Amino acid sequence: MPTHRIPPTLIALALTAAFPMQAAVAQTVPAPEAKKDVNQLEAVIVTGSRRAENLKDVALSISAIKSEELDTYNASGQDIRALSGKVPSLNIESDYGRTFPRFYIRGLGNTDFDMNASQPVGLVYDDVVQESIALKGFPVFDMAQVELLRGPQGTLFGRNSPAGVMKFDSARPTKRLEGYANVGFGRWSAANLEAAVNVPVNSDLQLRVAGLVQRQDDRVHNPMAASLGATADLEGYSDKAIRVQALYKSGGFEGLFKVQARDFDGTATTFRANIIKKGTNDFVDGYDDAFYPTDGYNSQSLKSSEVSARLRWDFDGLSLYSITSHARAKFYSRGDVDGGFGAPYAPPSGPNYGGQPANIPFDAQTADGIPYLRQTTQEFRLQSNTADAMQWILGLYYFNEKLQVDSFNFDSFNAGDTQNGYAVQNQEAKSWAAFGNVKYALTPDLKLTAGLRYTNDKKDFDAARTQTPFGGANVGPLRANPSSTNWSWDLGANYALSKTTSLFARVATGYRAPSIQGRVLFGDTISVANSEKVLSVEAGFKADLLDNTARITGTVFKYRVKDMQLTAGSGATNQNRLVNAAKAEGQGFEIDAQAIIARDWRTTLGFSYNDTQIKDPGLFVAPCGAPCTIRDPAGPLPGTVSINGNDLPRAPKLVWNWTLKYSTELAGGELTVLTDWAYKDKYNMFLYEAVEYRAKSALEGGLRVGYGWANGKYEVAAYGRNITDHRQVVAAIDFNNLTGIVNEPRSYGVQFKANF
Repeated sequence: MPTHRIPPTLIALALTAAFPMQAAVAQTVPAPEAKKDVNQLEAVIVTGSRRAENLKDVALSISAIKSEELDTYNASGQDIRALSGKVPSLNIESDYGRTFPRFYIRGLGNTDFDMNASQPVGLVYDDVVQESIALKGFPVFDMAQVELLRGPQGTLFGRNSPAGVMKFDSARPTKRLEGYANVGFGRWSAANLEAAVNVPVNSDLQLRVAGLVQRQDDRVHNPMAASLGATADLEGYSDKAIRVQALYKSGGFEGLFKVQARDFDGTATTFRANIIKKGTNDFVDGYDDAFYPTDGYNSQSLKSSEVSARLRWDFDGLSLYSITSHARAKFYSRGDVDGGFGAPYAPPSGPNYGGQPANIPFDAQTADGIPYLRQTTQEFRLQSNTADAMQWILGLYYFNEKLQVDSFNFDSFNAGDTQNGYAVQNQEAKSWAAFGNVKYALTPDLKLTAGLRYTNDKKDFDAARTQTPFGGANVGPLRANPSSTNWSWDLGANYALSKTTSLFARVATGYRAPSIQGRVLFGDTISVANSEKVLSVEAGFKADLLDNTARITGTVFKYRVKDMQLTAGSGATNQNRLVNAAKAEGQGFEIDAQAIIARDWRTTLGFSYNDTQIKDPGLFVAPCGAPCTIRDPAGPLPGTVSINGNDLPRAPKLVWNWTLKYSTELAGGELTVLTDWAYKDKYNMFLYEAVEYRAKSALEGGLRVGYGWANGKYEVAAYGRNITDHRQVVAAIDFNNLTGIVNEPRSYGVQFKANF
């Protein structure tokens, strides 16, 4: 369990917030004695509309991932990135390893690596928005369901999310004494333990405690650690998380109170110098995954905690909800960003590979941290609770975040790698919003929805450099105080062609507040991006087929982003700046299908096509400072290129996933074999296009073989992830050297799960 303590004052705060009744119904665990018809697909109940509804009745493009699927994807100790590509139009990546995940929906995301970067994809964990990168990567365990809501989601959730929302719902306390323990052991001495206990104290109060412990030994060795005074072994980690929930219900009142915390220690991403073969996007000849010669130190730690209270009061015809949360975090990550050792002025320099000597013009060993983060949110919502033709929601939302970001530089050529640079950022973000949503059944088959939201955002920011790397003048404090207001809306319709098939259409607008990039450790200015606005149109169908043995949903969409916020590098400097593109557009389609293809066989298929394009003939950026092969036309200023017409970064056009499951009775138990595969198309790593920095397409698969007995009380399984051991460069550092970040290698292991 984490050693990070939750102050009593924060626990007391949890006595003032809320949980929706409809979501409670959707997440209640069915009694074990309730028999399921294994010859038909279960109805998919989603809560993305803030009501528990059948997927077919919602005028939204939604995909749901059930808890059993999450168990498979997380088998080898994977973090939240394991969900990337598991549903159409979803990509998740990180330049920080198991922390700081960045989400992309339909190609819309943000590649910014700074600690105060904003994201167009919202992450809602148990009805609470997780805004900071230090909160977004909270482990996924003891979950009821995960939902992906595509397109702008401004009139139902707290923060306006122009690209969409990832919605995580953990398992709620129930009135049964029950629990489970799932323990696994795998490659590199990996150990994973997930457990939960549910205790009904009395008819009004139930408790649920769930925890997760994940660890892995280092699997990458630095052969030059002793001679260079650097970190010797990398890629190991210890990740612990706990969640405690109390559900109290009496009469017309219900309160769900939660405390959760995380304690992570490990190493940061290994940035590997000179591993991309110049003129290609292949590994350089002689690349060895276990070999990482570097002259820098590497470490990462994260401690976070959150308390929340979700309250509901039921009255005649309506319910009042209050959702209150307070979160805090500390984060630190240090790594050798140049990815190698030495420099021309401090030979030897490397690593060298056959036919490709290293070109490391200067060392870059940095660290970034969040010594202080406080996030407080409050939502009040009135919502109808009748069966009338008109259903409505009215809400108020408040958000406050206080954040400090520290940036450090270290001298790799001085004994002990002493600090020679420091910069600090301080930001307070405040936002409030009023929103409403109406759903009206014009006829029993035709339901219309409409929503409206007003948002007011303000940020107060300052940054200063008080220790300048390699000498020179300090900078700051530099200040920015952007503010903005916005009206956003959506209109939708859902028409039931029959009991099994429905059509839907939706038009929605979204908005992202101004963003600030104040990484002044290596620069003397800050940049502010104006607010961006999205208009999205989509239409689709949802159908249950073949006597409810198959289900398929399909959506076509098109969106336009005005003043899109983009993150541009600064050529040969470890620095980012924000720019606004006049316009960006995206269009495509998604298909999500499940089927029982025989008595013992089930399959799923997801497919998406996302065609994105930056449209701004007057926008030019600095390309790579490292040697690379640029494909974009030169700009009007030396050292710039035009990105007009380029794809959005980290936005693969094609994404598909497929699973096949075989289950059969065997020796009084059940044998299950499951394989899952996910494919991502090639994509640009940066705003510009270069041969070396265009990621290859990737196909990764998993396999799990399990045997359960005693009516599902016990199960033993063997698993493998990335079973073909597909390896490639998935991200890069472009300012210094041909430095790459590689995907996770093959992992395998065994699991044992016991339920009571």
